[in-house]
Amino acid sequence: MKRVVHFEIYTDDPEAVQPFYRDVFGWKFKKFEGGPVEYWLVTTGDDKEAGINGGLLHPREGQSPGTINTIAVASLDGTTKEIEQGGGKICVPKMAIPKMGWLVYAEDPAGNVFGLMEPDTNAR
Repeated sequence: MKRVVHFEIYTDDPEAVQPFYRDVFGWKFKKFEGGPVEYWLVTTGDDKEAGINGGLLHPREGQSPGTINTIAVASLDGTTKEIEQGGGKICVPKMAIPKMGWLVYAEDPAGNVFGLMEPDTNAR
């Protein structure tokens, strides 16, 4: 089964919103180095507890502030074909997230955007 494994919160000022999430929820933030954009990793709790971690960043061109969930898939190419056949579309093409995997952003037929990640530690 393909599960949500990561979330992203888009905000115009990632550093300014961190104290809110830190103070209210106890989340921790660490800047991710080497990626294609300024990106803050979000740790929401102990890995032994149920839940997922995420990221905090500026909205990409054409995006508004909000939250996107990312779903892990075994085959990004196969899943993007299924999305298009099912009436969805790819909004941001396949890109490497160094040492983590391959990422695509897609849209369902109702216009909801979500991410797809194919894990691959060799991604560059």
